[in-house]
Formats: sequence, C-alpha cells, structure tokens
Amino acid sequence: MWQIPCISLLYWFSCQETVFLLFLLRLFFFFQAEDGIRDRSPSRGLGDVYKRQAQEDAAVAKDLEDGITDWTFGELPELMEISRRGQTLIGHPALTDRGTDCAIEVYDDPLEARREHRKGLLRLFRLALREQVKFVERTLRDLGRVQMQAQTVPGLSRLFESADTLSTSVVDCALEATALAEPWPHDEASFRERREDVKGRLTLVAGEISRLLTEIVTEAAGIPLKLRRLSGEKALTDDIEAQLNDLFRKDFLTTVPLSQLAHYPRYLRAVHYRLDRYRDDPVRDESRRADIERLSVPLMRARAARRGQPDSRLDEFGWMLQELRVSLFAQQLRTPMPVSVKRLERVWMSITRL
Repeated sequence: MWQIPCISLLYWFSCQETVFLLFLLRLFFFFQAEDGIRDRSPSRGLGDVYKRQAQEDAAVAKDLEDGITDWTFGELPELMEISRRGQTLIGHPALTDRGTDCAIEVYDDPLEARREHRKGLLRLFRLALREQVKFVERTLRDLGRVQMQAQTVPGLSRLFESADTLSTSVVDCALEATALAEPWPHDEASFRERREDVKGRLTLVAGEISRLLTEIVTEAAGIPLKLRRLSGEKALTDDIEAQLNDLFRKDFLTTVPLSQLAHYPRYLRAVHYRLDRYRDDPVRDESRRADIERLSVPLMRARAARRGQPDSRLDEFGWMLQELRVSLFAQQLRTPMPVSVKRLERVWMSITRL
C-alpha cells in the first residue's frame, strides 16, 4: 500500500531529492537484512554485502575445512563461507582443535572465533613441532612426584589428574609463551617463521616452566596441613581456599601469562606467613580479610556478568588484589608496585566509570 504515495512523490521531487529518497529506501532494506549473516536464502542489503565479501574468499576455504595438519593455505579473511553437511555457513573463520588435526569453522561472534582460533593454533604448532614436543615430554617424566603433591592442594587437585596431563599442560604453557606470542601468525610465511624460531627455544622454556611449577606445587603442598590445624577458624580457611581456587583456576598454566606465574611462589609464601602468625592477632587478620572481601565481591560479580568474556581491566585488578594480600599479611615479601586498600578502591571506581 505504501508504494503508491511513495512513487507519486517522486514526480514532485527534483533529481537530487529523488536520489536522496532512494538512498533512504536502500538503507531501510539494509537494516532489514542486517541479521542475515547466516541467511542461506536470496537476500538484499547488508546480508548481501557480507555474502559477497565471503564469496570473494571462497577459494581460500575450498578443500581446507577438514584434516588440517599444517598451514598450507593462505591468510584467513575476516569473513568466510564454508560448507557443512550440505549447508552453507558464513561467519568469522577460525582454526578449530579436533585433537588429532584442525578444521576451519566459522562463528557469528568474533570473540568466540578468536578463542577457538587460539586453541586451533596451539594444536597446529603441536603438530608442526611434534618431534620437539616428544623430546620435551620425555624430559618431563620426573613431574610424577609433583603431580602427586598437587593432589593435596585445593584447586590444584582437580587440574592434574595424572603425570601425563601435567606434562601436556607444561608443553602447552611453553607453546603459549613462544609460538602464540602476539602478534599471532596470520599466513603460511609467518607461521613457518614462528615455527623455526620456537624449535630452538621450546626445550629451554619448558624446562623453566617445569622448575617454576615444581616450586609452586612445593610451596602449595604445605598449606593444607596448616589449614587443618586452624579448621575451627572458618572465615580464615574459607578465604584461603577461595584464594587458592582463584590462583589455580581451570587451565591456569595456559591462561595465566608466564610473567604472572613467576609471582605465584611469593603469593603462596604470603599464605604460609599469614597462617603461621594468625594466632598472634586474629582480630587484625579478620579486619584485613574483610577489606579483601569488600574488594573481591564486586570483582567476582563483574566477572560473572562477563560470562567468560575476557576483560584485561578485571584481570589486572585481580592481580592487584593478590598483591594487596601480600602487603597486608606478609609485607616483608614486598610487592612490585605500591598497593593499599584505598588505592584499590580508587582503581575499582575508575573501572566502574568506564
């Protein structure tokens, strides 16, 4: 019904006005098709723009979706069209880890695509460096004792089910620190250049991580006994167990930067110092614990609201909280930057204002 008055108006408009009106109508169709990124039927407007861009890169996707064991393809485009089970899918491409090889998949969410691409890159480097990885794994056989110690530590006990899983985590951590250093490889040439660079460093970096992990587990292994001796102090033991679960969250070896992992032994020594001196002044410990809790609860809520989406500001604030624990309970261990309750309150206010 609305086409008739619209067409009538065209006779009254000048040439420039007509062009402008047609532009507005075209925008209308663009926004009607905006969510059509996965629309497989003929469409108009913005959906077509996405589809044309993806189709221009269709040659990149041809014969590359499955069984990838090396980077033998070109640079992944921003958008890609692939076929899956007779259906055409368009989205943000990513290498996807399938255990023994990789595949090209597409995702609506670019952040999800980046997360999956990271895992896929890790798998691809494992495949491309299989001989170096095997050699490193042989050098890590002595980690069995470390794995047994880890079974007694809250948080760690659920992460390292066997010496093999611990060895795998150490290798992945070494690959994260070397092969997956920013910027990531983006084409065959940069992938091969990074692979050659990692070949000469992987064993050395894995050895450093192994020694660091041994120190971390050794420090952590003595904490459960001290917690049992203070089992009647529920607020204290709950707080320390929550701290350990935060430090040793799932996949911490591959998600925590190596530069930050280096601080873990100091955080754990601060826990020992706090437990050893708790009975000297329980009231003071409770007051400082309350300060930590007052700053921790908003952080936990903010992380939950993000639903797994990374946020560097929240991560940085979490590390500042760990440093505050050192400052409040074991000041003699020192911190790399000045921290205090008031300083962290100001930092949190600046985060919430953004």
